[in-house]
Amino acid sequence: MDVREATPADLDDIVDLHTRARIAYYGAGGVPAEEIVNPELAREQRDGWTAAIVSPHKHVWCAVMDGRLVGLLAMGPPHSSEVDAAQLYQIHVDPDSWGRGIGSTLHGLFLRHLKAEALSVGVLEVWERNARARAFYARHGWQPDGTSRPGPAGAPYLGMRRSLP
Repeated sequence: MDVREATPADLDDIVDLHTRARIAYYGAGGVPAEEIVNPELAREQRDGWTAAIVSPHKHVWCAVMDGRLVGLLAMGPPHSSEVDAAQLYQIHVDPDSWGRGIGSTLHGLFLRHLKAEALSVGVLEVWERNARARAFYARHGWQPDGTSRPGPAGAPYLGMRRSLP
């Protein structure tokens, strides 16, 4: 597997992978497909990923296997005003490639980013009904931080944090 920074040329593959991952985890959490995939959300995804890829403050990484995008990592400054932290915005793995260590590889890249930037804390949000992601982050040392914000289907996004040793 090759892991590299995303470029604007990756946009279509990124949006496609992100959509398939959203269908898998939101669908498993009871969100109807028409709320996950529609033209308005597709435009928002394209705009958001384009902005993240070209931002000097955010980082988007692609995991590529056999010439195919199989994973994504997006990270950057925290949404909160917390000092000495970076936010893990998203890790997405192609559902056909779950269980192959791709997410753990991307997570390790996030931890290396924290160290390289001399940051002591990582923060993230995870949808309450995304049991797979919550278990993944718990295995990697993340702890709930007691924060939340509204999410789809009446289930909140839960804040988590991880300190570097």
